Amino acid sequence: SYTILASYITRNNYSNPLIVTDEGLHALNMDLELMKVLKANNVKSTLFYNVTANPTIDQVEAGLKVYLDNNCDCIIALGGGSAMDAAKIIGARATNPSTTVAKMKGVLKIKKKLPLLIAIPTTAGTGSETTIAAVISNVETKEKFPIEDPKLVPTLAILNPSLLVKLPSEVTSTTGMDALTHAVEAYIGKSNTKKTIRYAKEAITLIYQYLYKSYKEPENLDYRNRMQIASYDAGVAFTRAYVGYVHAIAHTLGGFYHVPHGLANAVILPIVLNEYGEAAYNRLSDLYDLINQYGNAPRNISKKNKSIAFINSIIDLNRSMNIPSNFKDIIKEEDLPELIERAMQEALPLYPTPVLWGYEEFERVYRILMGEVNV
Repeated sequence: SYTILASYITRNNYSNPLIVTDEGLHALNMDLELMKVLKANNVKSTLFYNVTANPTIDQVEAGLKVYLDNNCDCIIALGGGSAMDAAKIIGARATNPSTTVAKMKGVLKIKKKLPLLIAIPTTAGTGSETTIAAVISNVETKEKFPIEDPKLVPTLAILNPSLLVKLPSEVTSTTGMDALTHAVEAYIGKSNTKKTIRYAKEAITLIYQYLYKSYKEPENLDYRNRMQIASYDAGVAFTRAYVGYVHAIAHTLGGFYHVPHGLANAVILPIVLNEYGEAAYNRLSDLYDLINQYGNAPRNISKKNKSIAFINSIIDLNRSMNIPSNFKDIIKEEDLPELIERAMQEALPLYPTPVLWGYEEFERVYRILMGEVNV
């Protein structure tokens, strides 16, 4: 696939891509393998691998400097959501030099289209290879904020399941739960279309069939490929139908405590779904029927009981992959007011959730996450 990629780059009159990746993949030489194939096919490339989980404004600016200093003309994002998010905003800064990263916060703040952007995901979860979004952290303010614009959608995505076989098990599990969160939040929200409903259901079905199998049998390329498709489908769904309070809360934990986004979503998802209560019963009961369509689970039960059973299935999936149930040793009492305010600022009124929450509802979720309140 890298040989085909090199041909694509030269055929479209590009010559020097900036490869944006993270420190972990660099340690595995995955970026160097890509550079070697590109060089063998007469494509020069430049490497920037100083991206961490929850990429920062400083990392974007450092990557931009490498891009400009080396006269790069396109970008290849190799990695999970962090590398892809950083690559997107490096590209946005390259073509919009007068717009700072902070000024890009929000929706439709990027005026000029990005350089050619090619995404090669090495995880199955973020769906960033197909979305209009990137999430960046400001270390100084402890803020983690989304940037959303159709110009951020990569021109080309390459899905290669062999790139996933060396993933640590905790990355397989949490990125897979990230994809589940995208699909579930898209499905239960109020901005659905026929297309997003279809993609969300396809993603959820695949995740329930193949995430645990991928976790237990990491070298099975069929399982990995199906999880890549699930991640992609979930990305398509939430790009149009949007997300909900799970993401708003998860972003605050990433900004304040550097909790990896997939892990945050995995832990928060069943808690928020339960707190939605009857406002989400119709949609969650649909998902119960979806994941049990070929099994012997009871069908003639109430929507409430179906919803509870679906939420419990998420808890069971988390537990089977050793994902914790809370963040009681991470969240600090003195940070609560600001955490809540920032989650509300992100979510209200933009996120099309089943029900609108105020300060008290958000505080209750944080205290559940702290282990202080029982569900």
